Amino acid sequence: MIDWNGRVRVAGALVLGLVSVAALGQSGAQARSNPKAAAVEFLFPEQITIPAGRTTTVALHFRIAQGMHINSHTPREEELIPTTLSIPEASGVRLDGAAYPPGTEFTLPLEPKEKLSVYTGEFTIQARMMAASGDHLVEAKLRYQACDNNACMPPRTITVPIDVLGK
Repeated sequence: MIDWNGRVRVAGALVLGLVSVAALGQSGAQARSNPKAAAVEFLFPEQITIPAGRTTTVALHFRIAQGMHINSHTPREEELIPTTLSIPEASGVRLDGAAYPPGTEFTLPLEPKEKLSVYTGEFTIQARMMAASGDHLVEAKLRYQACDNNACMPPRTITVPIDVLGK
């Protein structure tokens, strides 16, 4: 009987160990394919000073996660979601326009004849902003659709926090 109990304990420990390893593997896979994780990160500037009442161009820098791409501001297909920047109207700062970088031509391995216009790595949007006098905590928004070589995630909007001082 002691031998049987010992074997049961060892078998139980092995099962628990295998379940733990499987759970760790699944959580790692979920982290890599988590559609809630942002594929685009706002890098800088977090704070800017611009002349109050005058349109000023501000360079906003972003980074796309490795192995991902997002549609450019001017995708080649009408059904593709363009990358766009917006600023809420009640923020004390107005977006008078934005100059987006040209997209890079990209071909998916499964569709070698179809050319996409995408951003990869780091990119910069030249935003033309006008601010009222004072300190404005702006929560600009960047809307994009991220994809890898196999699938696209649903469109996503991230907050781009910028402290704008209009002087």
